[in-house]
Amino acid sequence: MSGRRWWWMVLWFALLAAGCGQGGSQSGNEPVVGVSLLTRQDAFYRELERGLREEAARQKLTLRLDAGEFDLARQQSQLENYTVQKVAAIVVCPTDSQGIGPAIARANQAKIPVFTADIRAKDGQVVSHIASDNKAGGRLAGEYIARRLTGKGWVAIIDQPYIQSVIERVEGFEQALKAYPGIRIVARLTGDGVRDRSLKATEDLLQAQRKLDAVFAINDESAFGVLSALEAAGRKNVFVVGYDASEEARNLINKGDSPLVADVAQDPYQIGQRTIQAVSDYLAKKPVPPLIPVPVKLVERSTAAP
Repeated sequence: MSGRRWWWMVLWFALLAAGCGQGGSQSGNEPVVGVSLLTRQDAFYRELERGLREEAARQKLTLRLDAGEFDLARQQSQLENYTVQKVAAIVVCPTDSQGIGPAIARANQAKIPVFTADIRAKDGQVVSHIASDNKAGGRLAGEYIARRLTGKGWVAIIDQPYIQSVIERVEGFEQALKAYPGIRIVARLTGDGVRDRSLKATEDLLQAQRKLDAVFAINDESAFGVLSALEAAGRKNVFVVGYDASEEARNLINKGDSPLVADVAQDPYQIGQRTIQAVSDYLAKKPVPPLIPVPVKLVERSTAAP
């Protein structure tokens, strides 16, 4: 092999190695943040993603953004990829609050800071959790239902009990109803946070439970499934309170002819925005609180216009 040919091969391999090294902790001069959302199919998470992206542009951070789509193994793989790529930080909205722990622990071992948004993780070291005050939101829903029922009635919950933020919503809801001994929670069924499964859960509920006055749905996708089941069964005497206050939900409430009468409003854009602010502060070695709560409010017909 000639000296000139050998020199070109050395240069080619050097350039290849330099190219492979890009995109880990930095993209150009910008730190890279790996983000794994719960899903991109829900309006709430699309708005949260908008907050993440717009604030990342302001903070000069590059996002490598994926979604678990309710699949724990898929989300674990995404976090492991971020860890191997040595990103500057990881943000995760867990598909399973317990199950995501080992993937967070591996990032901890690699000394990559992890932040959770919207949904808390039960295991692993997290720098900061940024989310709605879900217990307060659950209490708002419970107090509204209690007022509308004037302290007496039969209530069901369409749940998603493996998600920590939902656990907190339901805890707040049940705490509120403890003050009303005339209200009985007759069922807690799992709808997995999606329409079709919530519809099926509500169909089962309606077949088993003739006495029913109200349903608390832990998010709007669950609420829409409940509405479809109530309409199909002709159960016009049951009202629904949801959680998220998406545009679709607000429109239904505002029309006034739907069983969906109220919703707990979150601010997903602000959750995304404040998550990136926390990441930026941490990378700049500024103090970051372990919990950053984002306020919630109750939306009913008088306040439902999007």
